[in-house]
Amino acid sequence: MRSITATFLVWVLVVSAQQAAPPRPAAGRGQGPANNSGQQSGTATSKGFKFEASTQLVVEDIIIKDKSGNPVTGLTKSDFVVLEDGKQQDVSFAEFQKLEDTTIPPAPEEKPSVLQTRDEKPKEQPKSVTVNQIAPEKPGDIKYKDRRLMVMFFDMTSMPIQDQYRAQVAAEKFLKTQMTKSDLMAIMTFSNDINVVEDFTDDRDLLLKDVRKLTIGEGQGFDEATDDDSTADTGAAFTQDDTEFNIFNTDRQLSALESAVKMLGSLNEKKALVYFASGMTRNGTDNQAQLQATVNAALRANVAFYPIDARGLVATAPLGDATKASPGGSGMYSGSSARAAQSNFQGQQETLFTLATDTGGKALLDNNDLAMGIQQAQKDMSSYYILGYYSHNEKLDGHFRTVKISMKNPAVQAKFSKFDYRRGYYAGKEWKNFNSTDKENALTEALMLGDPITDIDIAMDVYYFRLAKDRYFIPIVAKIPGSELELARHGGAESTNIDLIGVLKDSAGKQVQNFRESIPFKLKDTTAQELAKHPIEYDAGAVLAPGSYSLRFVARENTTGKIGTYDRKFIVPDLTTEQKRLPISSVVLSSQRSDVNQAVYSAERDQRLLATNPLIQGNIKLVPSVTNVFRKGQELYVYLQAYEPQAQSTEPLVATVSFMRGKVKAFESAPLQITEGLDPKTKSLPLRFSLPLAKLAAGRYTCQVSVFDPTAQKFAFWRTPVVLLP
Repeated sequence: MRSITATFLVWVLVVSAQQAAPPRPAAGRGQGPANNSGQQSGTATSKGFKFEASTQLVVEDIIIKDKSGNPVTGLTKSDFVVLEDGKQQDVSFAEFQKLEDTTIPPAPEEKPSVLQTRDEKPKEQPKSVTVNQIAPEKPGDIKYKDRRLMVMFFDMTSMPIQDQYRAQVAAEKFLKTQMTKSDLMAIMTFSNDINVVEDFTDDRDLLLKDVRKLTIGEGQGFDEATDDDSTADTGAAFTQDDTEFNIFNTDRQLSALESAVKMLGSLNEKKALVYFASGMTRNGTDNQAQLQATVNAALRANVAFYPIDARGLVATAPLGDATKASPGGSGMYSGSSARAAQSNFQGQQETLFTLATDTGGKALLDNNDLAMGIQQAQKDMSSYYILGYYSHNEKLDGHFRTVKISMKNPAVQAKFSKFDYRRGYYAGKEWKNFNSTDKENALTEALMLGDPITDIDIAMDVYYFRLAKDRYFIPIVAKIPGSELELARHGGAESTNIDLIGVLKDSAGKQVQNFRESIPFKLKDTTAQELAKHPIEYDAGAVLAPGSYSLRFVARENTTGKIGTYDRKFIVPDLTTEQKRLPISSVVLSSQRSDVNQAVYSAERDQRLLATNPLIQGNIKLVPSVTNVFRKGQELYVYLQAYEPQAQSTEPLVATVSFMRGKVKAFESAPLQITEGLDPKTKSLPLRFSLPLAKLAAGRYTCQVSVFDPTAQKFAFWRTPVVLLP
């Protein structure tokens, strides 16, 4: 598993209402705009003119404490000075939020409730007419004055049954014995989608009922697959209701958190989101932009994450415990199984730690008292000021704006021991008023902004093939679900186009290549089902030296203005230095071959680049799958290259492709014997397989490609998770 480095973002100022707002009202509490349209119009009888105004309400929470550590009270808006990008702003309001720490008397003991599992038939309950939502505030209003807002978010997709039970018990404990008079609690769950179980309330009995009604066992089957020596030997099948793009479980979890904090963004007060999960697995195929987008959304909405590892304090056995099958294989005896398991565990906690650190919260890890995590969020939210101003900069350009807040009297501020606030924010983005030039500029700026937009799902993979000692050809393939065009079709558009732009940088941050394409689509007479079945694929290529690189890719659907961002770091290895193992290229899995002349969605216009691409034979291009999701009726094409740098002629190789369920081999191809075909320039030997998938049962597999060089007594193998749909 690839290690994750926490990204420590700049503390940014909260933009609690990024929508346009009316002109600044007179000073005073509760005098925010009456609507979010951001426009006023007036008509003169004689002139017949119309005017419009648009401003952004910026809300900041400030924690101020004296030398004794007590909250400072009695300050008004006239005591504060606010600078945005060096320009002074007019403070519209400054409200003190006094939060009490007096605990509500413990709830009376009740008989333990019988937990409902997903296999049991629940008792008949009245069905809600509407779906619960977080009730919004008007910009500038303080709806929950002197209240502490906390959300308990149960991620059922990441927690096994025993961890779901522990999280439920911890929530009950907090509500019964640790809830204070200032606390308002909300409950959210995530399985197939986000469910707001309860909006903010201080009704402890209602909250307890909600927690007890959580379905233990819900959301199972979406766990992230690993393919290392710690993988359990199971035969679990892939469920039919999963689709090609929702198997990326980590991105789904982060996207769910992003959606949750956007719901909370309409509230001006500070919020704490207590996230119950059993870690969060990251790997090389995850969209790094999604993690950053989730953190940025939380900062804008003034939400701090308090992740709780529901596994508690784990004493990991070298070969795993009784909750899962033994890993099997030689890794049991070499110690690699134990090392892989420990590395996976630490990586899962590292992502939780990153979410907490980058948003101002704290993660509770390796502790069996899960209620302490909720208490930590409660403790951190002490009394504070809510300060708001309408920015003089009316541009909705998405740029970062620095903010400095100070006291008008420096001598007063010198008496404070703590004066904390966030130092900037990303301005809102507006699409509908852009002309063609603005649209082009906005697309280019999306590559540069530190606030990635992830409204469009993007899957991407990068491959490498050796051309010479110091040069490698890098195919880059992106895939976008065709359903992203559905909103444009539903809006009545007969056609649209998707703009694509990408930039490739080296480890020093120097741009080495960029990509640009606009893809037209006809929407007339198409159905949502047809769009969903035809994902959009785009490929590009680059020639690089060995080293570390980063890739940012942005896609925009021009009718709705939706934008998606994909960030990826990758390494081009130096295969020339490989001595112990047989050097091989990336392995490409595909179910599609197409005519190069018909591939309109490609950045490879240079004929020399096309001739260099090893995925092109004649005029036929092998189209990589990217998602590694196939169907039983398809043919699976496998392509890779083995390298024999010192050979003058072909040294025979033997290769096989096998499919594993856990450690159980479900299929293995006949051995492919290669006795000729060595390229004298690149010293590469191509290996090609064509395998029918009809004989395999639908499910999750690990695809393994094994290559053996009998002459040099060298071996190489490659593995990746694969999903086979009916």
